[in-house]
Amino acid sequence: MADNWLTSLQTATPQEGYELAIKLSRMAIKYTQPSADVRDKLRPEYGENADALIAVSQVVATNFQTVAAANAYWK
Repeated sequence: MADNWLTSLQTATPQEGYELAIKLSRMAIKYTQPSADVRDKLRPEYGENADALIAVSQVVATNFQTVAAANAYWK
């Protein structure tokens, strides 16, 4: 993927930081499984699986920690 979408981890607010964390998480899936057809096929399986949804939340939380640290916790 040649798309240069991540130019900085710096964000103006924690809300923007959280949205960036979600984008980081989503892009990791896109890079891991580049086929949109396959992702669409799998979505119903994990979309109704509590363990999978909790795992997604954990990944987003980890990415949010990274973004928060990069922004000096918005101090």
